[in-house]
Amino acid sequence: MRPSGRNLDEMREIVIETGVARYAEGSCLIRCGGTHVLCTATLEERVPPFLKNSGLGWVTAEYGMLPRATHSRMKREAAAGKQSGRTQEIQRLIGRALRAGVDRSALGERQITIDCDVIQADGGTRCASITGGWVALRLAVNKLMKAGAITTNPMTDHIAAVSCGIYAGQPVLDLDYLEDSEAGTDSNFVMTGKGALVELQASAEGAAFSRAQFDEMYGLAEKGIAALVAAQKAAIG
Repeated sequence: MRPSGRNLDEMREIVIETGVARYAEGSCLIRCGGTHVLCTATLEERVPPFLKNSGLGWVTAEYGMLPRATHSRMKREAAAGKQSGRTQEIQRLIGRALRAGVDRSALGERQITIDCDVIQADGGTRCASITGGWVALRLAVNKLMKAGAITTNPMTDHIAAVSCGIYAGQPVLDLDYLEDSEAGTDSNFVMTGKGALVELQASAEGAAFSRAQFDEMYGLAEKGIAALVAAQKAAIG
């Protein structure tokens, strides 16, 4: 039995509310059960120096957690003067994942920055950030197209992410904090709307896992991604 009472293949409730940040070109608040992440997209008519005169656009991301997003207060990383290794790893993952769903030539020489701020954490914050980040990105691109700044939609496919793991000896979908902290295996699947893999993170934190167990987690991930993509489609209309 899972701590939440969910079935092994059951996702937490997914809610995506758009237009939550007045000034951002695209924004949403994504809620995956008890994990809540504010995702905003900022458009800039410039690219990093290494892409100047390349004709290619750029999508990047930043990630952070509010001090009371967790059970006890965390110090703000800005107060410490540097980002943790975890923060840097996650925001690079978000950027890589979202770029996989963008035709950067069609975007043109402009940059879209996705900011993912965790308001409340109950497991799967990076996955929620990727899934919500895609919605914010799509809304910003829609604004570009409506303004006539670009004529071809650069969004090639949906991008979403979900966690799977081995909890109490059984493969489970969409781990919450209690499961994540005790799971023998923890994995994150980043996939397109068509079901192609973009990135996979998996580690045997308690015990090594078999090919059969991996295949079960993969199957669960495909089901979870389908639910997340459906929520994305509903959010963007």
